Amino acid sequence: MASIKDVAQMAGVAVGTVSRVINNSGPVKLETHRKVEEVIRRMNYVPNEVARNFKMQKSKMVALLLPSIWHSSFSELAYYVEDELDRSGLS
Repeated sequence: MASIKDVAQMAGVAVGTVSRVINNSGPVKLETHRKVEEVIRRMNYVPNEVARNFKMQKSKMVALLLPSIWHSSFSELAYYVEDELDRSGLS
């Protein structure tokens, strides 16, 4: 699995440049933007959400602590909580 550092090295740019291309933030020359996107495609790079959340110090994850999912009330609660979180863009 390719990392952001691998993409940067292959494209001949800094990791920050790859990050700006991925997030569409900050100035990046059009030619550089295209080159980085091409390397991302060739390497099948997918950003690591865990690393991204750690770096940004936030995530879209919610923990649901239940004593047991084998009890029908708790499993039903978990189902509806998950369904609502999915609709809200959380997981």
